[in-house]
Amino acid sequence: MDNTPSDDWPAFFAEQRLRPYLRHALDQGSLTPADGRVIERAVDAVGELAGPAEPPARIHGDLWSGNVLWRGSDAVLIDPAAQGGHRESDLAMLSLFGLPYLDRVRDAYNEVAPLAEGWRTRVALHQLHPLLVHVCLFGAAYRTTALDAARTALRGG
Repeated sequence: MDNTPSDDWPAFFAEQRLRPYLRHALDQGSLTPADGRVIERAVDAVGELAGPAEPPARIHGDLWSGNVLWRGSDAVLIDPAAQGGHRESDLAMLSLFGLPYLDRVRDAYNEVAPLAEGWRTRVALHQLHPLLVHVCLFGAAYRTTALDAARTALRGG
């Protein structure tokens, strides 16, 4: 992944996260050209879909339920791919792959650092990157989910 810093998160997300994995998925044949056009529309619209600008936040970067260990009533995060990114990305990934007590985790996060209005409509946009990574790693098994996320992002939730 190209981690060259950028002050423009939508451009960074589109050009350094989404577009490279889309190209790779197309090149390996996990997505058809028609699939690519659907996802490309979402990539091209990231600037309009991203919501209000925010400064980069330190995010886990690979936050799925397998990287959350529960100790009694506490949770410990492991195996980080820490990076400066959009803070909605980790929450969207937890939603994508499931997490026990997800509503409680999101509510607590929102109490400490309130999310920008409309964050729920951007979940699918933030899920598109891990889904494209999964298409590249595991093939067409994630094709439909990636296409659904792109279509949902374009509809605004």
